[in-house]
Formats: sequence, C-alpha cells, structure tokens
Amino acid sequence: MKNNEKKYLSVKDYLVSEESFDLIYDSELDLLKTFPQPNIEALPKYYESQNYISHTDEKRGLFSSMYQLVKKWSLQKKTKLILSQNNGIGSLLDVGAGTGDFLKIAKESGWQVQGMEPNKNAVKLASEKGIELKPSLNDFKGKQFDVITLWHVLEHIPNLEETIIELSKLVKPNGTLIIAVPNFKSFDAKHYGKFWAAFDVPRHLWHFSKESIQKLFSENFEIEKIEPMIFDSFYVSLLSEKYKTGNKFSLKAIWFGLISNLKAKTSKEYSSHIYCFRKVK
Repeated sequence: MKNNEKKYLSVKDYLVSEESFDLIYDSELDLLKTFPQPNIEALPKYYESQNYISHTDEKRGLFSSMYQLVKKWSLQKKTKLILSQNNGIGSLLDVGAGTGDFLKIAKESGWQVQGMEPNKNAVKLASEKGIELKPSLNDFKGKQFDVITLWHVLEHIPNLEETIIELSKLVKPNGTLIIAVPNFKSFDAKHYGKFWAAFDVPRHLWHFSKESIQKLFSENFEIEKIEPMIFDSFYVSLLSEKYKTGNKFSLKAIWFGLISNLKAKTSKEYSSHIYCFRKVK
C-alpha cells in the first residue's frame, strides 16, 4: 500500500461468490478502494445472479418489487433534473444504461438519446423497448452531448481515471454531467459496517465521499448542486439487515433508513447523492 493508504474494513460478497475483500482508504482522495480488484475478464462472473436487479426487469420478491416501484418514481425525477440542468431538451448519453428505462422515458420526452451498457442481458431487454445500447464508451468517440448521466455506475468502472478523461471529452462545453453514487460516510454505512449492502464488493470497485467526487472531477467540471437520494437509505438498510440477520424484511431496517435521512438533514451525508456538474474547460 502507498503511504496515503490504509486498510479500512474487510467485507464480503453476499450476492454471488461469498469471497472476502478489503476496503483500502485513500486519504488523498478520501475514497475507499476494493482490494483485490478482479481483472476485467473476471468481473462479469460477479454479476451472474438473478438477484442483480439493475440488469433485469424482475418484480418478484420484496427487494425486486421495492426496487422497481422506487425506480418508476425516480425516472420521473431524473427526467425533470436533466431538463432543468440543460434548460430544455437536447442530446443525452446514459452510461451504464441497464435495461434502458431511463433512456426510454427521456426519448418519449423528446430527448435525442444514446446509451452504453456492457451487460448482454440488459442490452437485450433494452432493445425490446426500442433502445439500442453500445457496449463501450469507445463507441462514442468524436461525439459530444448536452447531458451525460451515470446513475450508480461510476463505482463499477475499473479504469476510473481514464473514464473520467473520456467523459470530459464527451460533454459539450458548458454541458452537464450527472453522477449518482453511494456515500460511505452516511449514517447507514457506519451503522451496518461490513454488512452495508452498498459496499457490494467486488462489483463496486470504488466507494466515494462528497469530497472524493469533487476532487476527481475538479479539472474540467464545477459542481452546481448535490441532491440526496432519500429512498436509498431504506432499500440499502433492508438489504443490509438481510445480510446481517438473514431476515428478508425488517422494521428495524426501515427505522435505521429513516434515522439515516434525519441525521443527514444536519450532516448532509445521505446514503447516496446525485452530483450535477457543469463543464468549464
């Protein structure tokens, strides 16, 4: 480890492999790194689960049903957000587009949409909705967009610094970059510790704080606003409680999700945040 790095916590992959991984704290960037990180060829096997709901439209079971219900509400909020940040309809690239629901509703609202998604099953489901997705950011070289979004995607990307450079090239001058990621400094993260579901190792390779996100994008972007994702604390707490106790539903988890949001009103450290950037260079 480097001088600015130290072990923060050991966590387990509860979804697929049950392997253990370390979280290494980088004091310069104020972020956590999953260690060891699987190589790019090995990563896909950690997504091979019917319970990985962002790559499916599954509504069976409590967590899937809750996820899909909240997703429907959040899609409306997302489309309002990109409209306000862009001051109107324009061109949109969604990175890590999943099954294409966000792009579908944006397209129906008049946006010129394109998307990137490496998972073949998700791409197939998106195609059935009339949304064609590309497998790599390299497929968009030479193009620029009014708005680029990454909804809980940045934490999955292996080549973080290279991706940030590519994203800066793809955003038009004065364009908008919107990033949503979990926050390891939230109350629910601290409460559940090694059981916190949003660590989600090794699918989540990076674990961000507000400071780390702003540092990583400071060269070409200015932060305009940060918004909370208030439902994340409830969903993540329910899943964390399941990992900790085996209970599929827990009122205790709902309580801790609520406490997390209430504490965040003062600390401003919500379970997840949406960061809205403006390209300045």
